[in-house]
Amino acid sequence: MNSWYEQASARLNDEYGKVKGQKENVMKSSVRDALLEFCRQNEEFAQAVAQGGSFPDCMAAVAKGVGGSLSDLEAYRRAASFYFDGAQVSFTMSIRLEPAAVEPQQTGILLDLSDFF
Repeated sequence: MNSWYEQASARLNDEYGKVKGQKENVMKSSVRDALLEFCRQNEEFAQAVAQGGSFPDCMAAVAKGVGGSLSDLEAYRRAASFYFDGAQVSFTMSIRLEPAAVEPQQTGILLDLSDFF
């Protein structure tokens, strides 16, 4: 028998093309990718996706009541909650400032060894 992740992945990919609605179609790729990552992280969640509602119904729930925009994080929260009531999605963002690459400076003396012969 396939793992729950494999079953969830197959189901999400099979139902991907069945999503209807303009807003749903705009979000479906990133939501599917997030759900697949959640399934990778948690086998119980993968089982809920494999055995739960359809992906088109999930996308309809994600898009419900959306006006002109919806953050990615909120879309992922709605999708996770569709499959597993009470699921929480956390997000971490950080920035690193690296100094610009500096050309190595040549220091020292350049010698022509032929001068010593």
